[in-house]
Amino acid sequence: MSHPGLLRPARRALRRQQSRGHIWLAIGMSLIALSVTPVTFAAGVLPQGGTYVAGAGTIASQGNGLLITQPGSTRGVIDWNSFSIGRNNSVTFDNGAGATLNRVTGGSPSAILGRLSATGSLYVINPQGIVVGPSGVVTTGGRFVASTLDMCNDAFMQGSGSLSLSGDSNAAVINLGRISSSGGDVFLIARDAVINAGTVSAPNGTAELAAGGQMLLQDSGSSRQVFVQTGSQGTVVNKGRITAAQISLQAADGNVYALAGSGTRVRATGTTSRDGHVWLVADGGRVAQDGTIAASNADGSGGTVDTEAAQLAFGRHAAVHAGQWNLSTPAFTIDTAAARALQRSLKAGTSVDVETTGANGATGDLGVTSSLSWSGPASLTLAAYHDVSLATGTTIANSGAGNLTLRADAAGIDNGGSVNNDGTIDWSKSTGIVSALYDMNGSYSPGTLVGNPAWNAPMYSGLVTQITGYELVNSVTDLQNIGNNLAGNYALGKDLDAGNSTFQTLGFAAGTSFTGQFDGMWHTISNLSPSFDAVFGDIGPNGVVRDLNVNANVGQVDFYFPNGTAILAVQNHGTIANVFTSGAITSGNLGNDYAGLVANNFGLIARSGSSATVTADEVAGGLVFSNAGTITESYATGPVTGLSSHSSAGGLVGTFINTGTITQSFASGRVSADSTRAGGICVSCSNLGSDVYWNVQTTGQPTSGGNLPASNGLTTAQMSDPKSFAGWDFGPNGVWVMLPGATHPVLAWQVAPH
Repeated sequence: MSHPGLLRPARRALRRQQSRGHIWLAIGMSLIALSVTPVTFAAGVLPQGGTYVAGAGTIASQGNGLLITQPGSTRGVIDWNSFSIGRNNSVTFDNGAGATLNRVTGGSPSAILGRLSATGSLYVINPQGIVVGPSGVVTTGGRFVASTLDMCNDAFMQGSGSLSLSGDSNAAVINLGRISSSGGDVFLIARDAVINAGTVSAPNGTAELAAGGQMLLQDSGSSRQVFVQTGSQGTVVNKGRITAAQISLQAADGNVYALAGSGTRVRATGTTSRDGHVWLVADGGRVAQDGTIAASNADGSGGTVDTEAAQLAFGRHAAVHAGQWNLSTPAFTIDTAAARALQRSLKAGTSVDVETTGANGATGDLGVTSSLSWSGPASLTLAAYHDVSLATGTTIANSGAGNLTLRADAAGIDNGGSVNNDGTIDWSKSTGIVSALYDMNGSYSPGTLVGNPAWNAPMYSGLVTQITGYELVNSVTDLQNIGNNLAGNYALGKDLDAGNSTFQTLGFAAGTSFTGQFDGMWHTISNLSPSFDAVFGDIGPNGVVRDLNVNANVGQVDFYFPNGTAILAVQNHGTIANVFTSGAITSGNLGNDYAGLVANNFGLIARSGSSATVTADEVAGGLVFSNAGTITESYATGPVTGLSSHSSAGGLVGTFINTGTITQSFASGRVSADSTRAGGICVSCSNLGSDVYWNVQTTGQPTSGGNLPASNGLTTAQMSDPKSFAGWDFGPNGVWVMLPGATHPVLAWQVAPH
């Protein structure tokens, strides 16, 4: 029979607790319950009645212990009447690199007070509960699983990548001792309560504590492996120490308590195959955190902590030391306790992203009612499903290089999300930037904004101002509505699939130019209509387009442009930075001149490129049709074709018109024209920098078509070697990246996480 006195008091108490003090009381009750259970703490206990029901092996007495030998790194299942180990006793599994499932069929909980070890993986399943006592030590070479939920023998024996566990036991899994896996993972699983008040170590794997009625246990060498499929309103408590490459505490619709006191008792240190990562998950319940949670990667950089819950609570010592801390909850107010936790984390160099989801009927609003400030480079993002607000008298301030983003309508659904600042944003001592993002059908109240008069935009960032409010573009309609105010500031709220809907070029009419800012936020506009002529007609001298990907397949263009056309813009007199186009722009037999990015450049194109296929009757350019401005740190890789007998084609510039400058750029797409007017870079142009290159093999062009020596024409093998590009920065924080197996460089922003 089960022992309700052993386990149920902890469960019942934990379920009804609402404060930190009560949580400690609940843990105390559970430990008292253990100490008064004679069967659990009986001396000289060893597992009884073991029989192999699948696989094969031997069970033999050995002094004060048992030796289970399972040869050949095989898998096996043993049913036991009881499975407890006395303080001075030991149980050893010699199972090679195999796995042994131990299932307790009797009515007693398992108490591990002595030593339990295995060369391979070890599973202990007991629906009556499992306790590793203060003197208990568990060591395995592979996985260690302690569970009150059961699994199928056949699935286990097959060694499949996924195992389903389920059960309705009211018992708990509790660790008061030491559990470690030198080469695998540690999983503590129960329906109602999992408590760690000892130490858990899995330096090369994951350590996961999970409560739920049904779970999926998967094999993964790079991420967490336990997923709660059916909740049970269970509880996960960590009062002890957990160290692993990755750590997960999850209770689905229950509660997670990370009670680490004033120390760091949850620490994820990544390996070469696993980034340092911690998950605290209680989707429908509560995550309460005290003490420090740390995550770092194998190279010493900061790892990631993800906290997801219906309710968040922070103790007076709560902090995260990592590269990134992501918090997700239906609605949230940053009060004094939360502000202190976020502030401690930011000061430690952890960037923080708080997002509200609007789930469970919540408003999805995110409010700040307590001031917070920090020094250093960490950034803070407050992203609300609906509105973001700062209360009167509150201040958010940074001294250092930290960024602040206030984002309304985080889902990008045009729900009228607004940013309302009734407090102060003080960036007077910061070199970072502040961005406020709100819906076109919402509003922006900037409040008191204090910038740094000495602020300068980073080189080629495309930034104009340190503190900027942007209207969100969440649909093709929003994109088209930019035409109503071509001097406004806009940001792409999400990847935008135009779905071949009709789109009229912005600033298409004579005498109009886009003079505002368009920040793509590293998103993509795709599937633009074949009837579109370019996203922008003319980007004016003060206009900026940055951090954007555009994909289009353009057939016959509706109008003949005497100055040519392209995917992004007909003309650029302003700044284009970190923009890449792809797809195709194809001749309609109208005598047009085409290019992959911009037709005529009079301004700055920096750290941009195109892989678009360009086919024109007259002039075809992989990046631009003509250049009278500056092109730097840019490239084109798409095929470029001129069709008519008097056409011209260039891998980067389509014509011989290059009165501007081109530096640190390359072309590698196939270049062909019906005439002899073709070149790897351009056609009979000048002003090409000595650090401009082309691929002689893939372009099919023996010369640049400009003023470059033949030595700047590289083979594919040379294009794959960073040493071929004199003066280019391929360093850890450099502009360029050569990916493994790549045939040419790419820009660092194209492969960086955003």
